[in-house]
Amino acid sequence: MSSTHSFNIKHWKLVAILMMFYDAITIAVSYFLALFIRFDFHFNEIRLSYLSIYKETILLYVLFCLIVYWIMKMYRSIWRFASYTELIRVLIAVSFCIAVHFVYLRLFIFRMPNSYTAIGYLFQMIFAVAIRFSYRFILLLKNRKTSDYKKVMLIGAGDAGLQLLREINKSDKTNSKVVCIIDDNTNKHGRYIEGIPVVGGRDDILFNVSKYKVDQIYYAIPSSSNSQKRDILNICRETDCEIKVLPGLYQIANGDVSVNLMKKVAIEDLLGRDTIKVNNDEIFKYLNDKVVLVTGGGGSIGSELCRQIASHRPKQLIIFDIYENNAYDIQQELKRRRPELNLTVLIGSVRDSKRIDQVFREYRPEIVFHAAAHKHVPLMEESPCEAIKNNTIGTFKTAYAAVKYGTKRFVLISTDKAVNPTNIMGASKRMCEMVIQTFDKLSRNHSTDKLSVVEDCFSEVSAKDLKNETEFVAVRFGNVLGSNGSVIPLFKKQIEAGGPVTVTHPDIIRYFMTIPEAVSLVLQAGVYAKGGEIFVLDMGEPVKIDTLARNLIRLSGFKPDEDIKIEYTGLRPGEKLYEEKLMDAEGNKKTDNDLIYVGMPLDIDEDVFLQQLKELYIRSMENDENIGEMVEKIVVTYRKSEV
Repeated sequence: MSSTHSFNIKHWKLVAILMMFYDAITIAVSYFLALFIRFDFHFNEIRLSYLSIYKETILLYVLFCLIVYWIMKMYRSIWRFASYTELIRVLIAVSFCIAVHFVYLRLFIFRMPNSYTAIGYLFQMIFAVAIRFSYRFILLLKNRKTSDYKKVMLIGAGDAGLQLLREINKSDKTNSKVVCIIDDNTNKHGRYIEGIPVVGGRDDILFNVSKYKVDQIYYAIPSSSNSQKRDILNICRETDCEIKVLPGLYQIANGDVSVNLMKKVAIEDLLGRDTIKVNNDEIFKYLNDKVVLVTGGGGSIGSELCRQIASHRPKQLIIFDIYENNAYDIQQELKRRRPELNLTVLIGSVRDSKRIDQVFREYRPEIVFHAAAHKHVPLMEESPCEAIKNNTIGTFKTAYAAVKYGTKRFVLISTDKAVNPTNIMGASKRMCEMVIQTFDKLSRNHSTDKLSVVEDCFSEVSAKDLKNETEFVAVRFGNVLGSNGSVIPLFKKQIEAGGPVTVTHPDIIRYFMTIPEAVSLVLQAGVYAKGGEIFVLDMGEPVKIDTLARNLIRLSGFKPDEDIKIEYTGLRPGEKLYEEKLMDAEGNKKTDNDLIYVGMPLDIDEDVFLQQLKELYIRSMENDENIGEMVEKIVVTYRKSEV
């Protein structure tokens, strides 16, 4: 090692050494000033005996103080972040030193005046505090003099708001300053928190944004309901301010509230529907100590399924996905967050019957969540045979393996696009539902031998050897916010690029839900399953995509049609203006969860359907360009869009 490195001293240690010199000098000066003031600022009037005692004791006292300061960690604090904790530490250290000094003088010296220790204590305290808080004070003055900082309105005068306010005040990197606080508690109106006025409730937001020339609004009420948040944020988005929110309650529990954790308002914050409540005890009993397989486990829905399943302590969780990057990401996340989890990650395609058979034969999953699917509507319109191969035939092969190896429950992830489909993706998912309803009926009637009609195409075992133990259900829901292929990520990228934001039609509407909600529904449906049902979530009122786009633009701090243009591009092939949740023939029956409904199984002629499925498989493998005609025969509600 070079000599240069040998004498390299860390910056904080150098500061500590300089601070010790400062303390030594100021402590000595403090008690000299005490004598000087005691004798009315006349040095010649100070008794020589007092000066002699001062000279004899001050060095020992200075060394004692430095030792106490070191023990109290007064040389290891980061003083730019000095707060009440550091102030109390200084107070205790100086008070202890002067107390010992006073006792020493009384017991062994006798002759020093009382004012000597009192005045000396005062100066010692002033000097100790001044140097340690001067850096923060200078930063505060600097921030107040800065004219280009962003003015922040803080919504919420509770614990989260207070923590956030303090974090902003002590940081010199946020380039922000809270200028006013909003809270609906009228008892706080007209009062101050850390010198910042609480100016009113939600009805006063617009007025005070204008009065204080607010640039940003921070929403810091993580305990509020979704409907309360929606109402307040809908007022905020009428301004031109950038809006940010705290993600959730756990920040308060962990004492982890900071500007860095603030996230831009997501569109789900404006939906206003409270999160679905599921019975976690039932789900735990259902999943605990079971071998669970998730196909498509690396996707947006599949990965969230894996996260929530992992929290219910399964015997083993098997993630199966064709895309290794996604599979790797969720694997590493679960290893980090749940090191105790018995996790297996496998790469493969549901289109590969031999690979599927191998997985089921080796791991014998008791519960299967089938999330693997192609779901991009326009892309599937261009490649219809791929939608059939991956979605419909892939579901058949996975269900076949489930029956063969005695899986107890098979849950299909479906979509509202399967209802009266106008595109090949929706029709392929409708056929997936027909597949699992057919399998459930055959399994229930112990007649899986009928599957021999199609076994020549892709089965690895005679249908006569299949078991009849599996319950099959489907879970159908609408668009999932933030999922791969959803409009939200697309809109955000377009906004970041400066626009335009493209909407297919000004009147197009969709039902929306969050990924955790969708997965909670899937897990709860698995508990309710009796076999053959299609579970549906009551997703509330549909949302106009045009409104959603405009809200996102406002939430990003821009004005629609001024800063960011909106362009209407026309409906894409296979796209319709609205989505439906249930077919009329399926009925609408409630479950124990008020937000979950069930459509009863439709009457399907399984013999005809299996024969059609065989032909569909053959034509898809031949990449028949007219495969849509065959789909129309199988899915009688399929009406290809003319767009």
